[in-house]
Amino acid sequence: MAGFRIGREGAQQPRPTQYGQDYSQQSPPPNGYSGYYDAPGHTVSFAIGEAPDAHPDAYPAPDTQDHITTYRAGQPSAPPADPRLHWKELLSGIVLRPGRTFWQMRDYQVWGPALLVTFVYGMLAVFGFDTARKDILSSSFSTSIAWMMTAAVAVVLSGLMTGAVTHALARQFGGDGGWAPTIGLAMLITSLSDAPRLLFAIFLGGANGFVQILGWATWLACAALLTSMVSKSHDLPWHRALGAASVQLVLLLVLFKLPTL
Repeated sequence: MAGFRIGREGAQQPRPTQYGQDYSQQSPPPNGYSGYYDAPGHTVSFAIGEAPDAHPDAYPAPDTQDHITTYRAGQPSAPPADPRLHWKELLSGIVLRPGRTFWQMRDYQVWGPALLVTFVYGMLAVFGFDTARKDILSSSFSTSIAWMMTAAVAVVLSGLMTGAVTHALARQFGGDGGWAPTIGLAMLITSLSDAPRLLFAIFLGGANGFVQILGWATWLACAALLTSMVSKSHDLPWHRALGAASVQLVLLLVLFKLPTL
């Protein structure tokens, strides 16, 4: 069957089959350069009725190994391959292996642990303030329970609102994370990071010097954990993640740290 040589100018010439050069036996093109056969003198032959893609080496796929993009903020990232963590592994992972835990849970809701832990933290948070602790201990049992429940609900609502602000800022900065995982993990971080200060404040009082130093240390730890969480959940660099969490960190400082000074 007669063949044709397709040149760059579109001219078609019979392919010599007995005399002259057979262009179908040309050497392969350089790696990654698909325009090799488009240049004059470097053409590829096709038989009549044969599809051009019958020669996959004529127009090889470009080599993408040298053009891998490692970070594209604002674009959806691949979901984590690991399964959802149990609540025990989640709580311990935030303290012991935060980076891996935040990445693994970036697409999973954590409402149950977040609401429960924040509610318990809110009930005990009132004992971290000297005046509130004296009022609760000097009141009747029913009144003390009512105050503790009210404080717990208030802390949960504040955690929901501040987490929503962090999520909104992260999306404004180009993040692509979900709102439910971001808010839930932010609530867990704020409660767990302040637990050491609260534990000592219950027995030593919020105005104790050691409690004050521990409070600043736990606030810095909270800032680091929030930044890491936003960075992993929204695929953002650390400076943008810190900017997204800055409003929540300031509110935590005003609500829980500064009143004890």
